[in-house]
Amino acid sequence: MVEIIDTHAHLDGEEYAEDLPQVIQRAKEAGITKVFLPAIHLESVESILKVCDRYPDFAYPMVGLHPEEVKDDFRDVLYTMKSNYLQSSHPFIAIGEVGLDYYWSREFEKQQLEAFEEQVRWSVETQLPLMIHCRKAQNELVKILRKYEQNLPGGVFHCFTGNEIEARELLSFENFVLGIGGVLTFKKSHLPEVLPSVVPLSRIVLETDSPYMAPVPHRGKRNESAYVVNVLEKLAESYHLSKEEVAYCTNQNVKRIFGL
Repeated sequence: MVEIIDTHAHLDGEEYAEDLPQVIQRAKEAGITKVFLPAIHLESVESILKVCDRYPDFAYPMVGLHPEEVKDDFRDVLYTMKSNYLQSSHPFIAIGEVGLDYYWSREFEKQQLEAFEEQVRWSVETQLPLMIHCRKAQNELVKILRKYEQNLPGGVFHCFTGNEIEARELLSFENFVLGIGGVLTFKKSHLPEVLPSVVPLSRIVLETDSPYMAPVPHRGKRNESAYVVNVLEKLAESYHLSKEEVAYCTNQNVKRIFGL
């Protein structure tokens, strides 16, 4: 069986309240050996830790404030998050899910910029990689990252769906990789052409973003970690490689970025 790592899944969400053990079991049966859980706000850090305590050596936690959760109280939230969780001894494998999102609104644009930069500094201080979310804000995001480029340990540009130019710009940050998920399998996606043309397989990790964006043939349903197999299959097809080769390479990328 091919072993795969799902680098981004919100398995602590209420969507899995009724059947999380079955979801985990299906993932393991599909060959998934590790799942990484990003935080989105203060409360989710605790729910993530509960899942990770329940499934040690399988589920791994991150800590961070999602851009869509940034409101006027963000400084208090970040202070509490850092002081409560990022002390000398902690279980977190990354700072995430953090970033910028201007897709729906720019109401908290300045707050998002400040919150993201603060969490980038956490990454520099702790040398934990970043799990970065970006929608309609790549220029602003890159501008902040450039300030810390020499000291950043690396990370993932989660849910990459961009073009060749955007891919090249993001990959100019050494030690960063692109997180590729279900969008790759969508009928109208240009990723099957974009990725092989400009992105070496050594700069890709697999993800589901469960419960969102389930890959074909599960599109429209609740996503889950087992479905990362469908992403692997499409990526292998796009690069004209075997599933085993793609799984091995992307797993090596995970080990390099996260140290796991």
